[in-house]
Amino acid sequence: MPRTSSRKGSTNSASSNNSSAVDLFRSATGKAASKELERIDQLFYSYVNNSFGMIDPEGIEAFCSDLEVDHTNVQILMLAWKMQAEKQGYFTIEEWRRGLKALRADTIIKLKKALPELEKEVLFFNQWIMIGSDDMCIGCFVVGER
Repeated sequence: MPRTSSRKGSTNSASSNNSSAVDLFRSATGKAASKELERIDQLFYSYVNNSFGMIDPEGIEAFCSDLEVDHTNVQILMLAWKMQAEKQGYFTIEEWRRGLKALRADTIIKLKKALPELEKEVLFFNQWIMIGSDDMCIGCFVVGER
């Protein structure tokens, strides 16, 4: 005679408990991401030129001053690269969000800490491009060529 388990009911409740734990985690993660985005946006709007709806060169100078980095410093160009900024000297909200989310920086303090790592990333990326431009095309996958 086949065995029957009396644990069927407990399996469903365990599954239900796991499901609610996952839902709580997703909810907490979603709230944290929402708060992070809110802080990123607040930072953006502290430098934005309201008539353009974006950060302009004056806003970048103020931003650099808060970062304690000269506005001609190469780190600002690296940051623009990370944001995938389309226009030199200007940052849109989408570019700002993209860059700061990628750097996991929603405050000036976190951004200051992220800049040295960004510099390493850019230098590493640049090495692959230089190798990829060789006739052997080593590392071409980095620049999207095949």
